[in-house]
Amino acid sequence: MTTKMLERSVRKLTREVESLRSFVIAIVSNRDDEGEYKPEFVKEILKASREKPEFKYAGKGSLLKLAKSI
Repeated sequence: MTTKMLERSVRKLTREVESLRSFVIAIVSNRDDEGEYKPEFVKEILKASREKPEFKYAGKGSLLKLAKSI
């Protein structure tokens, strides 16, 4: 093997190791960077997402009009 071929192989292996390292770290840590939500909050949000919406967006200005009426 020539020096160029060896250098190419080393670069390729370096990229593969970097990819594998980031993959393993992601799998092992398996945590959200921003933290975890409280279970009560998750239940409340999921419940709210199943409910029928009370208000309807009807176009420009309707959101402000609705907010002022509340």
